[in-house]
Amino acid sequence: MLTSQYEHSLPSREKQDGVEIFRVPVAWRISKGVIMPTIGWHATRLALQHDVIHLHLPQFDAAGIALRGRLFHHPVVLTYHSDLTLPPSLFHWLVERVVHLGNHAAVRLGDVVVTNTLDFAQNSPFLRRYPAKVQAILPPVQIPLPTPRSIEAFRNKFSIRQVSPLIGMVARLSAEKGIEYLLQALPAILERFPGASILHIGPREPVGEYAYAQLLAPLLERCGDKYRHIGMVTSEELAAFYAACDVHVLPSVNSTESFGMVLVEAALCGTPSVATDLPGVRMAIRQTGMGLCVPPRDAAALAAAICEVIANRSLYVCSQADAAQKFSPATIAEQYEKVFERLIKEKLSI
Repeated sequence: MLTSQYEHSLPSREKQDGVEIFRVPVAWRISKGVIMPTIGWHATRLALQHDVIHLHLPQFDAAGIALRGRLFHHPVVLTYHSDLTLPPSLFHWLVERVVHLGNHAAVRLGDVVVTNTLDFAQNSPFLRRYPAKVQAILPPVQIPLPTPRSIEAFRNKFSIRQVSPLIGMVARLSAEKGIEYLLQALPAILERFPGASILHIGPREPVGEYAYAQLLAPLLERCGDKYRHIGMVTSEELAAFYAACDVHVLPSVNSTESFGMVLVEAALCGTPSVATDLPGVRMAIRQTGMGLCVPPRDAAALAAAICEVIANRSLYVCSQADAAQKFSPATIAEQYEKVFERLIKEKLSI
């Protein structure tokens, strides 16, 4: 695995669960991206040692690495995670154009583009241009099973009282997450459920989101003690968090959100979600059968759906075993392996 040394404290090389990880030093950052002048050398060295190159988009460096696959006659598979949508400004517009050009070059040089769902691919301005190369494979989702003991420990650690109902959200503090619409929906929710409160898990200060944090500040102040942000937690605590919530919410607003793995995590822990009706995101709800979708940027519809799930929760809880099998890493890895094997055979036959 070749990636960035996005934190200086991370080792430049290590092995985790049998996977060798090489982290390339970051020279500087541009918006949410990183510039790594030496990544080309590392990519060349590793490409020569392996049979398949698997890239993840959007990524500034993808085109150069995909070119190495073409030069060395190695299959190149790209997983396209989301469209790139940065905050509005001339600088961000230029960054988007540069990254888009690089992504287009990478796809043209590559053999297969994997996306989470065809629903997203058919609605993505980027992916719609490459229908012959697109293949849908769901993302792997795995989370520890919550237990009564782990839920109690979670509540005790973070001093979470037995509120009713508890509305959960797992999201970084980013504009595309639409957090303001959940905050705007809260007064209507409180009219029906006066004891309701929001518990938010996620990074406190994501890169490049200072302006968005400033926009949220007055809304958060009005929420008072009905909103609480507890930052990052362990995977065990995350599972306990989902299980402790009556409903989980993902109010994303654009195609930067292409699926919403948190929706599946919540479902695996037995908690239904309310999400926005975006391409790909709605498929996470349909795949699990646990929750409702509402139009994006509609606080009133969001409030109504949250109240509906809280009031009739049993109607929105389905089999967790089916979802666990569908999204298991083994199931997803097998599908990727079939893609890799097919491409290797095709390359050898040329």
